[in-house]
Amino acid sequence: MPDDLNMFGSGVPAILSALPDTFTFAWVIAILFAVAWVLDGRGLAAGRSLAAGTWGLFGLFWLTMVPYFAFEHQSYVESILALVGVPACLYAGYLLYDGRRSLFTLTRAIAIMLFIYLPFETIPALTLAGVAIPEPRQVLIEVVATHTGMLIDLLGYAPERVTSNEGYNAAYEWITSDGHTVRIHIVLACTGLGSMAIFGGLVSAVQAPLVRKVRGLAVAIPLIYVLNIFRTAFISVVAGNQYMHWQPDLVLAMFGATDPYRVSFLISDRIMSQLLAVVALIGITFLVVRELPELVVILEDVLYLLTGEEHDLTESLDLPREPTNR
Repeated sequence: MPDDLNMFGSGVPAILSALPDTFTFAWVIAILFAVAWVLDGRGLAAGRSLAAGTWGLFGLFWLTMVPYFAFEHQSYVESILALVGVPACLYAGYLLYDGRRSLFTLTRAIAIMLFIYLPFETIPALTLAGVAIPEPRQVLIEVVATHTGMLIDLLGYAPERVTSNEGYNAAYEWITSDGHTVRIHIVLACTGLGSMAIFGGLVSAVQAPLVRKVRGLAVAIPLIYVLNIFRTAFISVVAGNQYMHWQPDLVLAMFGATDPYRVSFLISDRIMSQLLAVVALIGITFLVVRELPELVVILEDVLYLLTGEEHDLTESLDLPREPTNR
């Protein structure tokens, strides 16, 4: 929930800074994955080669994100995940090129995830026929800010809602007991869009009856949204009231920060919420796969990339071997 920062800070190596900007790079990867999907669907070998090469680019993309997550976003969890993503993507490309065709399902899922997420990051405000249409990100951010404020009010707090640094009505201003002003911004990363895009891509990519895909999304999307509102309200209340001002010298040293008023935010968001978010996503995945057992193909491939071993999740999770068409 802090202000968005430039994805490429001064500490980024020159070879990475020479790459396209973050979102242009992501769009290129999404389009290449989609083209590979189409080519493979037509039985052309070029689809496999293109997909494998694009997985390599996807690994490079995560490499470019490591400095941002580590030094600017100050997130250990996201830094580690980005670092793991580099060899995992390279390995996926190798395995796909070597004949592991099941990875095409994961390839489709990644493409769909990016096509869901990127418009919110890149489509600007428009004026059509004299009617002003706000940015998609603004609409989503302000809706989340409104629901966050409603929950904060229910908890008995009353911070002032103010304009964020992005110019949206999406920040809450708190006054601490010593009179210091703490402003908590709701940004796109606070909306749960990334997690929703993940499940949207996974569910859309597998071959299954539409009704069960809808049921899977009906489990995942509302759960993600509601849990995310609790998360944003929790962080805002804790950081706004400095409830977790614990071991400030240690925490500031851990994150390379200097502002003592960020300690509660760093603990509540960068440590507690991000770790709990990983646990929540695993739990939601378990619930969704009960509705859509076809997802085990993707999950087994992900586990293979991480461990180098085959896993039978159908048996482990006690799923039906032949899902019904209902």
